[in-house]
Amino acid sequence: MTDETVAEFRSRARAWLAENMPRQDPAEAALLERDAEASWHRARELQKKLYDGGFAGICFPREYGGLGLGYEYKKAFDAEAQGYETPLLLNVPSFAICCATILDMGSEEQKRTHIRAALRGDEVLVQLLSEPSGGSDLAGVITRADRRDGRWIINGAKTWSTWAFAADYGLCLARTDWDAPKHEGLTMFLVPLKHPGITINRIQQINGSIEFCEEFFDDVEVGDDAVVGEAGKGWEVASRQLYHERRSMGDGSEYTSGPGISEAEDVSIDLLALAEKTDQLGNERIGEMIGRALVHRTVARQLSEHVFHAVAGGALPPTAGSIIRLQMAAVHDVEIDTAIAVTGTSAVVEDDAELLDIGIRYLGRQIASIGGGTTEMARNVIGERVLNLPREYAADRGVPFNQVRRNRSSWQKGREVAESERPTA
Repeated sequence: MTDETVAEFRSRARAWLAENMPRQDPAEAALLERDAEASWHRARELQKKLYDGGFAGICFPREYGGLGLGYEYKKAFDAEAQGYETPLLLNVPSFAICCATILDMGSEEQKRTHIRAALRGDEVLVQLLSEPSGGSDLAGVITRADRRDGRWIINGAKTWSTWAFAADYGLCLARTDWDAPKHEGLTMFLVPLKHPGITINRIQQINGSIEFCEEFFDDVEVGDDAVVGEAGKGWEVASRQLYHERRSMGDGSEYTSGPGISEAEDVSIDLLALAEKTDQLGNERIGEMIGRALVHRTVARQLSEHVFHAVAGGALPPTAGSIIRLQMAAVHDVEIDTAIAVTGTSAVVEDDAELLDIGIRYLGRQIASIGGGTTEMARNVIGERVLNLPREYAADRGVPFNQVRRNRSSWQKGREVAESERPTA
């Protein structure tokens, strides 16, 4: 219904949600086990309901399974979806990052196949970017993809891949030219994670979660149809992928569905309820702290909207998505610090007050400053690519990657393999 107004769409969505989607108390959403297989099966079921009901992929083009509608329609649906169980697990990274990247950089076949499958709930996609030795230097990847008999053979390791255990495909950045400078010798692949050459292990975090994974690639063979973008131009794809990732961290993506990160009760904390539970509603200092956190939250929502429209209208470059990502981390830290200040020592024991969750969240406080690229990296991007400040010095800029000095334990092994396989005259 391309001629349907936003108000008409919202009314239709309200009626459909009431008839087809289960009601869910926000407190129940906070208990969602994101690292449990059952949660992912449920998310796929809910996504299929959205697709069959005509409400999946509101801003994705119609030819790839979406509705082809504008951002205002998505926001209207999100508002109506409050209080309903929706497949929030699939928003990030599957829709907002991976499908959005394929939409921008993928082949026509990749778009028609994988975006539509994801919107139907048949596929989940994740990112395979970080490496055990890479740190924040994404372009320094040493996972390699070698050309043999018209195919690509991938070997290496990735880590900190969120929810890879539940995914069907991963966007994997690999090095295909060791003689080129590090940004120029990369290729992005869309890899099936059920491939027999891929081993996936779960990583347990300090808070007990096992949603992160590490992956090992042993002679993983894929064809040219797995290349996203062009061979040797993987950094262009990765850059677009990072753009979508940074926007998604602060609800700046048009490709999500349902309550966003800033509204989701499993992320935001009801600070007023905490104050009431600890009998501190009359405490002036506590009131000031909560007020400060709520102002941060409100400003973040407004900033996200502003940046989205500024980028869409060309007033800001796409790299301005890092502004959203940086603000999200600041809001998260203020909320967590306020919550732990309100609960005090009650957050470190399991008793009738049921405040242990706050203490567990505090253990993962730094996640918001690391996920989606560190806050330090976000500041660099804003300074250099939004404010056009001079770039920092980099000793490896323009240097062939096989001449860049690196940690011997990881780098030397990769270099020795590369040298041993180099054709002789």
